[in-house]
Amino acid sequence: MIVALEEAKYKLQNLRPVIDELASALRIDELKEEIPKLESKTLEPGFWSDNEGSSKVLQQIKQYKDTVAGYEALSSRLDDAIALAELAIEENDEASVPDVEAELAAITAEEEKERVSVLLSGEYDRNNAIISFHPGAGGTEAQDWALMLYRMITRYCEKVGFKVKLTDWLDGDEAGIKSATIFVEGINAYGYLKSENGVHRLVRISPYDAAGRRHTSFASIEVMPEFDKLDDVIVREEDYDFIPFHSSGAGGQNVNKVSSAVRLVHHATGIVVTCQTERSQLQNKETAMKMLKSKLMEIKIRERLDTIEEIQGNKTNIEWGNQIRSYVFMPYTLVKDNRTGYETGNITAVMNGELDGFVNAYLKYISHPGEKDKN
Repeated sequence: MIVALEEAKYKLQNLRPVIDELASALRIDELKEEIPKLESKTLEPGFWSDNEGSSKVLQQIKQYKDTVAGYEALSSRLDDAIALAELAIEENDEASVPDVEAELAAITAEEEKERVSVLLSGEYDRNNAIISFHPGAGGTEAQDWALMLYRMITRYCEKVGFKVKLTDWLDGDEAGIKSATIFVEGINAYGYLKSENGVHRLVRISPYDAAGRRHTSFASIEVMPEFDKLDDVIVREEDYDFIPFHSSGAGGQNVNKVSSAVRLVHHATGIVVTCQTERSQLQNKETAMKMLKSKLMEIKIRERLDTIEEIQGNKTNIEWGNQIRSYVFMPYTLVKDNRTGYETGNITAVMNGELDGFVNAYLKYISHPGEKDKN
């Protein structure tokens, strides 16, 4: 057992230069210098009169402090683990082996998580996210699959500390959903969740098939950033149809059973956005317009267009050949990402929001295109 302690100590000591290097990647020294500068801004006259500007500064201060605190806690934890291993070896304490090995595993996992966060360098990665869920063809089976994906994403958000706000919900015919849209608030929400954008494929014995046959279903998750500045996205009244309707669905007490819900249909692209969870029609329209402008901005950036007017509708079919990930419940259990090659057999954990492996593999993949995960 002493050999196990010596081996754990050796691995822990080898983590010290790795974690020191991580400090440089996270720009810890720069952040420590920047924090007091940002805090001094909060004391300037008129700072609090600019709600949007002050909110961004405060959010940045929190992000920097959290990054520094997280790194320092990790570094301190490593020192403590090395000391624990040395003490256990000195006292020939075999009972400490599980504790030392558990600390080694936890520190290694945390270092990996911190290192992955360095990959969130995209222009919009730190923004909030807008996520929509849509079933493919297949009726109840596909609608149920869309609901399962909705639960998977919301559970992941809860696990990592993101705030989720439901803005639209349309129940399925018998089960599941026909559509749903959520706002996800949190630092790097879009950066982490962009890995889920695309068509997801399910293979299982359908609970809605009396003959117990195996079915393949498809549903899509659309992920886009909530853009900070949408002033240059001009949407005129003649560019869209404004359709008020009665709210319904899973909003509970937050959904008013009057014509407060709104649907906007953009003529040029065919984009449809709906909001029904705000307290008034005006608020629902404002939220829906923000979603529409964000969708138009996302297309404009993706297609590198000069003006919004150049955007035309171009949707990926929710069907075979377009999937980014497959979820197999029968005859075996496997979730495999087609882009990165990352896979796991623990499908229950994945459906309960354990998506870190897929998210991390995707961030590494897009930073080194062509290299698939060696899971």
